[in-house]
Amino acid sequence: MPLPQFFMIDAAPAPVATFSHAAEIDGWVFLTGQMPTDPDDDGKPLPDGIEAQTRRVMDNLIIVLNGVGLGLENVAQARVYITHFERDYAAMNKVYKSYFAEGRLPARTCVGVTGLAVGALVEIDMVARRP
Repeated sequence: MPLPQFFMIDAAPAPVATFSHAAEIDGWVFLTGQMPTDPDDDGKPLPDGIEAQTRRVMDNLIIVLNGVGLGLENVAQARVYITHFERDYAAMNKVYKSYFAEGRLPARTCVGVTGLAVGALVEIDMVARRP
């Protein structure tokens, strides 16, 4: 069995802990959960509200996907973590869905959590597969 490859993507936000942006084995690419941090300035305040934070997280995930030569069309599964589930689920979901082509929604789990790194309202990770 081959060893996994690990990727750090220069254009992606700096990690908030000790991890790679993505890891790949046998064509499966596992993307670390992205936060709504600005990839050009990780000290910049987070965007206000769940919609803006979800957009930033999705844009950060696209940066990582593109960095390993993939796109959202390659995503098979996503996990979403939100800190105010009942309040923010519908708004987060609307933004999330807008990033995918009609009929091309990945399998997904969404979990309400008590807190996320950097005080974020949302974090999303993904699993993609090379064609």
